Amino acid sequence: MDRCIVAVVTLCMVLVMVSCHRPQKPNFIVMLMDDMGWGDLGVFGEPNKETPNLDKMAAEGMLFPDFYSANPICSPSRASLLTGRLPIRNGFYTTNTHAHDSYTPQIIMGGIPDSEILLSELLGEAGYRNKIVGKWHLGHRPQYLPLKHGFHEWFGAPNCHFGPYDDINTPNIPVYRDAEMSGRYYEQFIIDKNTGLSNLTLMYLDEGVKFIQNQTLRGQPFFLYWTPDATHDPLYVSEKFYQTSRRGRYGDAVRELDYAVGEILKTLKLLDIEKNTFVFFTSDNGAATYAKTSAGSNGPFLCGKQTTFEGGVREPAIAWWPGTIPAGQVSHQVGSTMDLYTTLLDLAGVKVPTDRPIDGISLRSTLVNNAVVQRPVFYYRGNELIAVRLGQYKTHLWTFTNPIEEFNRGVDFCPGQYIQNVTTHDQIHHDPPLLFHLGRDPGEKYFIKSHTEEYMKVLPMIQKAIDEHRKHMVPGEPQLNMCDRAVMNWAPPGCDKGDNKCLTAPPSKPHLCSWPH
Repeated sequence: MDRCIVAVVTLCMVLVMVSCHRPQKPNFIVMLMDDMGWGDLGVFGEPNKETPNLDKMAAEGMLFPDFYSANPICSPSRASLLTGRLPIRNGFYTTNTHAHDSYTPQIIMGGIPDSEILLSELLGEAGYRNKIVGKWHLGHRPQYLPLKHGFHEWFGAPNCHFGPYDDINTPNIPVYRDAEMSGRYYEQFIIDKNTGLSNLTLMYLDEGVKFIQNQTLRGQPFFLYWTPDATHDPLYVSEKFYQTSRRGRYGDAVRELDYAVGEILKTLKLLDIEKNTFVFFTSDNGAATYAKTSAGSNGPFLCGKQTTFEGGVREPAIAWWPGTIPAGQVSHQVGSTMDLYTTLLDLAGVKVPTDRPIDGISLRSTLVNNAVVQRPVFYYRGNELIAVRLGQYKTHLWTFTNPIEEFNRGVDFCPGQYIQNVTTHDQIHHDPPLLFHLGRDPGEKYFIKSHTEEYMKVLPMIQKAIDEHRKHMVPGEPQLNMCDRAVMNWAPPGCDKGDNKCLTAPPSKPHLCSWPH
């Protein structure tokens, strides 16, 4: 039978069954992009206007211009979204080097601790069926994978698609289905090293749509965590969108993701469940500006990924829920990816854990009534509090090299973006701290002089928030420490013996044992 006919018949069957099986609890879809910048969407001012579906999503929902990731790099940010807690609390940080960004690539053996209570686990206990489609990046060993942490289904990759590109017979996107990495790949995906062609985003779209249809038919509330990584360098895109953007290959990837978002929202409307489904779109951290033309745009904000300047942590964010969120809203609530944890639990009628500090707040009143609550935002790199935002003001306790001397020396003021280049020597502790007004100066270029009345009025309020924060801070066990920095580049998964120790010598071809077959 023709595939189109099968699809139509399946959709009709689902529509017939919907009215009999409509769940009372709302469904949730969190769309988390990878390294997508604040300025990558037309609705945020991208001049090429190549994101019509996301722009429409914003017109039908609520735009959050002041929304932040919990950390300026992938893994800690993702851990915080699913735990509602800062990386320093949930263990996704390192103490190897002061204020050192870290994550879980193939060379690190750590992952999400069992002691953390993930959003997926709590929703699962409340009757939700949960699926992650895409990048996990919270540990690649079996005990850390999604099916061990509240997800019932998984189609995606444990880590980033870093390569290798030197061997066309070796998969550079090893994708699994419902696996604990004890068996073979579901399929071996290759990004063409010359063109960047790959159908993976379209497959992620197909997986998400089928999950929505299946759960609607079952009448069971669902949580879809949709996490494609096509905008993480090295970029990839399908032939359908190849060379269609004015922005080059990065723009191609953004256009394809925009199309996929539109198809998912269209599916909700076709199934008549859009009024019972809360959808949130955002990114894990700012655009990786060090990738230059292979990176996105952070709009007017300074620097990008791996920094705690606004370009590294302020994210594109859109909430969509027809019938509950009034259309065309713009909220200046200062939000965080950690708020998704608390908000979704609130909307599902699930109690937030009380046995540990939770850094996220519920945005329910913001979504429904556009209420705004002032709250501080704490910016960490590794084990160090670097900066704090309160209201329109942001103070920097630490920077990497001195902005007082460097701000006016050119556009390349983004030291500290490269993990390997950040040393203690590069770090400057500011006493008194630097202070900026983000409304007047979103690019953090013109600090407020410490002798002014404005500075002397504002800084004590921020310092009070810092003191209260530190008083209750109990760091978690660091999960991202390198086991032996001298040989840290030689501990890929499948190569270690399960004892969290690095290899004593590098294999001749390390990528050959980077993934179990």
